[in-house]
Amino acid sequence: QVPMVESGGGSVQVGGSLRLSCTAPGFLRKGDCMGWFRQAPGQRREEIAGIDSHGATTFAGDVKGRFTISKDNVTNILYLQMNNLKPEDAAQYYCAADICFNLQSWLRMALNYGEDYWGKGTLVTISS
Repeated sequence: QVPMVESGGGSVQVGGSLRLSCTAPGFLRKGDCMGWFRQAPGQRREEIAGIDSHGATTFAGDVKGRFTISKDNVTNILYLQMNNLKPEDAAQYYCAADICFNLQSWLRMALNYGEDYWGKGTLVTISS
């Protein structure tokens, strides 16, 4: 498994927006789901958004309505549009991809992937 490559993080004020990107250097299968995760200092990694091979999406409750996940099916680049950012959104953001039959189940299961699976992530900081 080649780690994913995340980018687009930065420092933004409360209420601002960022768009994160994730590229998958390896081969993506037709049935792959893709998802975004984040980890704040001292906290566990959490799932925040996912998209399956049919384009169905799911979001964690605290980002619903503010974040949008999308995927370019030609380039296999995954995006996370984050609007109305809040201080609690500050974290290292990661992406993942894997074959899945149920998006929500896979997002929870992906939290158990070993540390050697995850890429370097991209850091989002929020200033007031």
